[in-house]
Amino acid sequence: MGLEPGLIPGWQSRIEGQLDLALAGVDAAPRLQAAMRHAVLGGGKRLRPLLAYAAARAFGGEAAQVDAAAVAVELVHAFSLVHDDLPAMDDDALRRGRPTVHVAFDEATAILAGDALQAEAFRVLAEAPHGADTRIGLVRELALASGAVGMCGGQMLDMQATGGGLALPSLERLHALKTGALIRASVRMGALCAAAPRGVVDGLDGFAAALGLAFQVRDDLLDVEASSQQLGKTAGKDAAQGKTTYVSLLGAQATRALLSDLRERMQSALAALGPDADALRALAEFSVARDS
Repeated sequence: MGLEPGLIPGWQSRIEGQLDLALAGVDAAPRLQAAMRHAVLGGGKRLRPLLAYAAARAFGGEAAQVDAAAVAVELVHAFSLVHDDLPAMDDDALRRGRPTVHVAFDEATAILAGDALQAEAFRVLAEAPHGADTRIGLVRELALASGAVGMCGGQMLDMQATGGGLALPSLERLHALKTGALIRASVRMGALCAAAPRGVVDGLDGFAAALGLAFQVRDDLLDVEASSQQLGKTAGKDAAQGKTTYVSLLGAQATRALLSDLRERMQSALAALGPDADALRALAEFSVARDS
């Protein structure tokens, strides 16, 4: 399933241009810059920046207010994928239908590219065209989502869980950190860019938590149902590595039922926002129905 262009008004092409512009301004060693561009500009769903644009729109914000946050969150996502693919982590050779960064370049360059992308994300936020309080709020959201109580913590739990044996609550916590934290931050950062009241921003957490879980549940289904060509990455990797997934714990039928329940939870969480939240609704639907 793709996204309806009318509900996501030019944001995908906009973020591609903004990412290209941000990386073009990095005066780095040519090999490092090439590795960074390979990591970021090689396609991808751009779900996280799209969520930031959509959340801002729900509160009357304009895309120009969100560009820095959208770039920053995607740079952090790209950095996480570069490091996740390393031999010391998931040891994957394929990402978005292309060789992973450590395969296309080398392992040391991949580590440095990931480090540089993370640092660049925070530079972009520090220079964002917002008041100091908003910039600090954006930095805080992204730091929490990407650090020990977010993605890095979730990746540690994922590595420790290789071989299986996780119970459902532990699996949910793992993915709430590894996948959900950055999705939550994307929504919150978009709302902050539109100057939404803090209480309203906090109220979006239920939607974001359900979306982050739905995205992972759909990933687990696709890992057993789709091909590597369709996914753009190695299919069946979870089973091969002995990882606990929603499918391995619940079975495919119950996993689909969980996904349907999460769809209803997301739509319910947005009910009070009216048509201004239609882009968020479209992204929620995309997350549960996507085929790659």
